[in-house]
Amino acid sequence: MQGKKFISPGAWFSINYPSDWNEFEDGEGSFLFYNPDVWTGNFRISAFKGNAGYGKEAIRLELKENDSASLVKIGQLDCAYSKEMFQEDGTYYTSHLWITGIDNIAFECSFTVPKGGAVKEAEEVIATLEIRKEDQKYPAELIPIRLSEIYLVNESYEWTVSMVKQELKKDFQGVEEDLEKLQQVIDSGKIRPKKKEEWMAIGITICAILANEIDGMEWMTLIDGNREAPLLRYKDRTIDPMKLTWSRVKAGEPCNVVEEYKKCLD
Repeated sequence: MQGKKFISPGAWFSINYPSDWNEFEDGEGSFLFYNPDVWTGNFRISAFKGNAGYGKEAIRLELKENDSASLVKIGQLDCAYSKEMFQEDGTYYTSHLWITGIDNIAFECSFTVPKGGAVKEAEEVIATLEIRKEDQKYPAELIPIRLSEIYLVNESYEWTVSMVKQELKKDFQGVEEDLEKLQQVIDSGKIRPKKKEEWMAIGITICAILANEIDGMEWMTLIDGNREAPLLRYKDRTIDPMKLTWSRVKAGEPCNVVEEYKKCLD
């Protein structure tokens, strides 16, 4: 399938999903996707890790315990499939459910559609499902920014705004002129060299200002080994918040946010 790629937090698994779908907030451990412009259904996927063979065992149990489930093949995957109808606010829906598994990971996938709605989109997504093995090194990948990194960007920016207001009693609007205020706080020694999370928050805030000021800046999620972090992509280059601040501070170098910002514009 052509479209977007999603790699789960912790890099347990990956799927490809349609370009016009986005990720939305759902319950813990469950990932929700749908088209926000033309709703065709809610696709959810959850993963559960167990011992060797856990994936196949989950399929067997579902077929045994759910009388309405039947064994189907989607791509290379065996799935226990069932569906049920329900009514909400006078409208009828169908919830399609697939239980599948690969090695030691079981998956629960559902697609809730209007009554009579097609399930082809969901089946195409499930067919792309792959697990990522713990003992295998994968090349670094950039994928559309996930909710987990969106939350991190927002939290980092809000922390920086709060810090500047507290230290300087000045507003922080997220524009280029605010970098001077940020530099004042850094020069005051308020942020200690070993405070990695705080330096990372400043780096993310610099990138947030870039995204506000420059058209075409796009937030992405970097998956590189154990590192899962937000980056900016601009044309054919990437801007890593960590390299703007924490990498320099960790190496004992001074951090000048105005200079770092200007370098990103070159």
